[in-house]
Parts: sequence; structure tokens; C-alpha cells
Amino acid sequence: MRLNKYISDTGACSRREADRLIAEGRVQVNGIRARIGAEVGEGDTVLLDDQPLKPRVATAPGKRRHVYIALNKPAGITCTTEEGVKDNIIEFIGHQERIFPIGRLDKDSEGLILLTSNGDIVNEILRAENKLEKEYLVAINHPVTDEFLRGMARGVPLHGETTLPCKTHKLGRVGFRIILVQGLNRQIRLMAAHFGHRVKTLVRVRIGTVSLGRLKVGQWRNLTDLELRGLLPHRSEW
Repeated sequence: MRLNKYISDTGACSRREADRLIAEGRVQVNGIRARIGAEVGEGDTVLLDDQPLKPRVATAPGKRRHVYIALNKPAGITCTTEEGVKDNIIEFIGHQERIFPIGRLDKDSEGLILLTSNGDIVNEILRAENKLEKEYLVAINHPVTDEFLRGMARGVPLHGETTLPCKTHKLGRVGFRIILVQGLNRQIRLMAAHFGHRVKTLVRVRIGTVSLGRLKVGQWRNLTDLELRGLLPHRSEW
């Protein structure tokens, strides 16, 4: 088994995060500093920051091996697993399992974010080819015009590329709905800034088949089997 998958399966972090830890020299296999791409087998000892990592105990048939939750993130909470970061999302939730966020929602924004103990699903959901829709409700500091909405929908130069076409709809004088299939860093804020606008509030209300619904700010819930199948319909095991 690849080392990053082994680490992910223990619930310590995602595979992507595992690669970062390996590159930083924080992982050892049988007492030797590990390298990215390394493989481990039965009987190997894996240490993270000098602490042993152990595979999860198999669960009974019909029960989930991992945790999958939806959180209505408040503004001010940072989507990181780093314990030293103030107001980090992991400490905010305080879950008994070791979980990590799927993607990000910037500190100033609020709304739906998914978290899991399953590193495999993190990579699968974040792959661009999945084209999961992400729906946001946004308020800006100037009146929303049809020209602005058309410009946002066509795509905006950002981070050396043009954002993919998206769906927009006006909601009141300064509000609009936007549905993206991308997740570039601070994408909506920077797109609005391209037209001279500043985002005042931004709330994500849907990711694929998972909607915020009546979940109150700061609350979280477990995902349903139907929601999980909608996120990755080809998967048979969770």
C-alpha cells in the first residue's frame, strides 16, 4: 500500500496532507525517514512525529468505516487542521474522530463545508472532472446589474487563467446567486473585484447533492447515504 494512503486510512489526515508531512520529514517507516511514493506492508511500523500510526479496526458489515459530516461554518473559522491556528475548524467542531475538511471555505465566508475521516474521498471529490456544483448566496457593496451577472457567468481572468462559465441569478438589489464547478482560492471575491465590487457576505448553500437546508450556523450533521451516493455515485463502499 502507498504510504500516503496508509496514513490517510488511519484517520490522521488526507492523502494530500500526508504527502506534505512526508516531504517535511515528519514520517518514518521502520525507523527510516520516509520518501513520497514509498510503500508499506504488513508488519511495517509507521511513525508520524515519533508517534505510531495504526490502521483502523474493521467495522461490521453494513456500517460505515468513516465519518462524513456537513457543517454550517460561521465566518471567522479557518479551514485548517493545524492545531496552532486560532479558531481552526477541527477544534471548533470537536469531533471524537480525527477529521479534516474537503476543500476550503475562506475565513470570512460562511456556510456549507464537508468534513471526513476518509482521505480517499477527499481526493475524489476535489478532482476537477467530477464537476460538482457549488452554490453560493452573495451580497456586494453595489447594486447588482445584468451586465455584472453576464460578466461573472462568462468567466473572469483569475490566477493566470479564465474562470469556467457559471450560472448567476439576481437576488434583490445587492444580492445574487452563483453556481460554480470550480473552487479557486477566494474565487467569487476576486471575480467580483474584477468588476469593481466588494463582497460583503458570502454563504455556500450547496455542494453537489448536499444542501445546507435548515442547518443553523455553527451546527453540523452526518451525511445521509443518499447524499454520499450523489457525491460519488460510482463508489460502493464508504
